[in-house]
Amino acid sequence: MAVEASTVSAIMAEVENLDPNTTNLIRIEKHLPAIKAIRGGKDGPSKEKKITCGGNGYVWKKSNLSAAIQRPHAFQSCWTFWFDNPSSKSNQVTWGSSLRTLYTFATIEEFWSLYNNMHPPTKWVHWSDLYCFKHEIEPKWEDPVCANGGKWTMKFPKATLESNWLNTLLALVGEQFEHGDEICGAVLNFRARGDKISIWTKNAANEKAQLSIGKQWKGLLGCNETIGFIFHEDAKTLDRNAKPRYTV
Repeated sequence: MAVEASTVSAIMAEVENLDPNTTNLIRIEKHLPAIKAIRGGKDGPSKEKKITCGGNGYVWKKSNLSAAIQRPHAFQSCWTFWFDNPSSKSNQVTWGSSLRTLYTFATIEEFWSLYNNMHPPTKWVHWSDLYCFKHEIEPKWEDPVCANGGKWTMKFPKATLESNWLNTLLALVGEQFEHGDEICGAVLNFRARGDKISIWTKNAANEKAQLSIGKQWKGLLGCNETIGFIFHEDAKTLDRNAKPRYTV
């Protein structure tokens, strides 16, 4: 069952016990009680009756379910989490050879079960990278879908990193961008000089689409600073000397 973009935010909010009326989908609870039980909290699993959703062993308390979330809710696209760690990078022969897929998800329920069981961004080590890309698109410049694209990038302090990463993910998987078909995915870079979030796109030459994505992303995160869009081709040839071709 596909979920229309206009209803995704509300359903995701209900599943995660969020307030769907807030602009940035502020989280009311970080973890659902059932997920705490799965993790083996000190109180152990609740004796309350539980049911499973989606055939993935994702457990919910029956009392927390409404009629709207008794069946899995499919996204318009499937998405994959990828990870690259610093120890593997130091030994890689070619760039990207140390990338590893973590999990591919296709429903709202799967997304929350994964997200809620990941370490928060503030706990990750420097020089590691976490990616969330549309399924079958590899987060590499060499991937045919990414080859002619580019990226928008923002830097964040630790205090706001997790909320901005989550809201970026919600906007992507919830198809909140007008030119969502241009988006490949997002990457979270953990760096000593400042953590960064980037949105990768397919066709850097499509200026109208890139500007629209940049403006919408800033609006979703409440960002007032100027951000830039760098072509992957420029980054490959100029490395850190590459300059943004678009700014918003």
